Parts: sequence; C-alpha cells; structure tokens
Amino acid sequence: MRGEPQYRLPQRRSVTTELPGPRSRALATRRAAVVAAGVGSSVPVYAADTDGGVLVDVDGNSLIDLGSGIAVTSVGASDPGVLRAVADQAAHFTHTCFMVTPYEGYVRVAEELADLTPGGHEKRSALFNSGAEAVENAVKVARLATGRPAVVAFDHAYHGRTNLTMALTAKAMPYKAHFGPFAPEIHRMPMSYPFRDDPGLTGDEAARRAITRIEKQIGADSVAAIILEPIQGEGGFIVPAPGFVPALAEWARANGVVFIADEVQTGFARTGTWFASEHEGVVPDIVAMAKGIAGGLPLSAITGRAELLDAVHPGGLGGTFGGNPVACAAAVAAIATMRRLDLPARARHIEDVVMPRLRALAERMPAVGDVRGRGAMLAIEFVVAGGREPDPDLTRTVAARAFEQGVIALTCGTYGNVVRLLPPLVIGDELLTEGIDVLESVLGELTGVRGVPR
Repeated sequence: MRGEPQYRLPQRRSVTTELPGPRSRALATRRAAVVAAGVGSSVPVYAADTDGGVLVDVDGNSLIDLGSGIAVTSVGASDPGVLRAVADQAAHFTHTCFMVTPYEGYVRVAEELADLTPGGHEKRSALFNSGAEAVENAVKVARLATGRPAVVAFDHAYHGRTNLTMALTAKAMPYKAHFGPFAPEIHRMPMSYPFRDDPGLTGDEAARRAITRIEKQIGADSVAAIILEPIQGEGGFIVPAPGFVPALAEWARANGVVFIADEVQTGFARTGTWFASEHEGVVPDIVAMAKGIAGGLPLSAITGRAELLDAVHPGGLGGTFGGNPVACAAAVAAIATMRRLDLPARARHIEDVVMPRLRALAERMPAVGDVRGRGAMLAIEFVVAGGREPDPDLTRTVAARAFEQGVIALTCGTYGNVVRLLPPLVIGDELLTEGIDVLESVLGELTGVRGVPR
C-alpha cells in the first residue's frame, strides 16, 4: 500500500469464550422473538466493534474477518476518513431527497464514477440504495433506450432479491423458491465455468455457444440487454475463460444490445483493478455498482453511456433515499482512501500472498477440486475426492470449524461447495496469513491430508 491504514483495534485473533458466547446467545434469544426467521446469518455471534481485518463480538472475542460483509467493507468497517465524512455530513443534514432539493455530494459521487468506470466516453450516473436496485434500473434503462423487451442472464448468476432481479438470478434456494411468478422476458444462457465445462472449451467457444442460443431462441433484434458478472459472485466466484466476456460484449455492440456489467461484488478495487471488466479490456455500456462503494453505508449506482441514461424521461429514475447525502459523503471518502492506499495494488498483493498457498492445497488435497479468483476475491471449490462431484457438506464443515477457531469465512456456489475469501483490502499480511493458516489446518484435520509447509 502507498500509505498504511490506521487501526483502532488490535489486529489479532483472540477467542476467549465458547462461540457463540453468552451475550451472543442472549441476543439470539431476543432476535428469535422479533426478527423474521427468513433473515439468516452466516455466523451466530453478534458484532460489537470491527476495524481493519478483525471483528470483535459482544463477548469480546476478536475474529479474523475474511468476508468483509460480503465485499462491502473493503476500506475496513471504521475507516477514519469515512467516519469523519459521515459525522460532518450528518451534522449538517441527513436527508433532503435529491429529487426535491439536490446537494453537491450526489454530484461528487457521479463525478468520481465517471472517472473510475471503464471507458473514456461521456457518462451519466444515477444513485440508489442496493445492488438489486442498481441492476433493476440498469435493465429499465436498457429496455427504454432500445425499445426491446428481452434480457439475457446466465447460469450461476446472482443479481438480487427484488422480483426482477430474482428472475435474473439462477439459484432457486434460498433466493427464488416459492416467491414467483417472476418478471417475464428473462432468458438464461450457459456460462463459461472452466472447472465444470468440457475440457478444452475456450472462452470464445463458450461465448459462441451462448450467442447461438440467443440468436436462435430469442433473436438479436429482441434483446435489450445482456447482463453479466465479470466474475460471478454467489454462483461460486466463477472466473470465465479468457475471451468469454469480450466476445459477448463485442456481439452486443454489433447488434445494438446494451451490455451491462454487474460489478456489485467485483467493483472498487476488489479484483485488483477498479472494476473486473478491466481485466480483459471490456468497456460496458452500463456498470451496476454497490457493496464496496461507500465504506459500509447503503449506496448503489449505475454509470453508463450518456445517450442511454439521458434517454430516460425526467422522473423515470430515482427513489426517496437514493444517493442519501450521508452515504454520498461516505462514498467520496471511501474512494479517497482507496486511492491513497492504492487498494487495487493491495488486492493484487493479497492474491500474491494467498493464491500460491491455495494452489499448493489443490495439488496435495484431492478434496480441493479448484482454486480460482482475482485479487482479493478468491475461492476454494470442494469436491468428493477424486472427481468433480460437489461436496457441500465438507464446505459447510470447513467454514464452521474455521469459525470455531476465530476465522469468518463465507460459503457460496450453485452447489454450495465453495468457500470464498473476501478479506478487507486493508487487512495486514500477518493477520491474513494467520487466517489462511487456520483454514489450511482445518482442512487437513477434516481430510487427513496435511497442508504444505510454508
């Protein structure tokens, strides 16, 4: 990092009670009485404080955070610059509604996004609250601008929990089951998934497979948009084969189709560039963003070609809380921290530290079917030893055992067999290495295969 992050809390793992401890258990009892059962949590402890790469629970246990609130707290959950900006803005006003009385913070965020997102073309932005809202509005813009109805999404995709974004999302349980009927004119196409594709299938060939189905089953002149995560998130951190994303973007451009990059999880330095589309030089027509944008405050955005967003009539985009002034202040400050600490470079460094160890595990442990990812968005896919059959039971157990030892690691994947690593980009090397040590030790205990000495 160009500079060094400032930590309030000791950056160490310390488990002093059973997990969950008595205070977390008491809160769980209170929760069960008032919080809907459909709201789940990955771990059973309740946060009291978090800073840098650690989360301290209400019982005083300090846990290594390899999840960062699902890629949200990339600058940490209590970055000093973000805290100062939030306090300063809140001291003046917390809300006016940009659609009633606008304010500079919204404009400043849009200026930053015009600068950071791929491409040198003229851009426009609109701000919202969540990733699902960003995706939904990107689709709205594409349909209005093209006058076409159909939207193409992909196997293993995750785009949100609203009605339209559930339709775009591939996985039924827990995201879609029993919540339909869903928005129409959503068409799903095969994704490039190198670990599970036929051996030797290239990115160009996988793209041609999808394009052929689009042309035969929908017709290019009916397609408003292709929406794609450059690296799929909830679907399993799937990195498509080289050439897949550029080929789809090129076809879209040639056929008047809006290419939407869902960068909700991959954006803001997470994969080693500001946006994952940049890895293959893809310039999306619209980028949907959220998660890491504002240091933990709820904010999302779409940024796209000026002619697309300006095609929408006044009042067609917006929302009461979209671009809240406090969240905008947090975003401007978070982006400043990302620039000051050069967090894209930090993400690449995290990959350099972690990926060699994951590859060594894959070579030594038959239960590790694949390791993949870019930057600080890395994954281990677990299989029944000796094949490619998913092993979700082992995956859940690895995450649970790691948690028992004070490491928070999340799972994901269409088959529930992927452990994903999403540490805050400001995590220190010592803490990061300790977290991987714990995962490696747990996996060795569960499989009977010792890890590779460092």
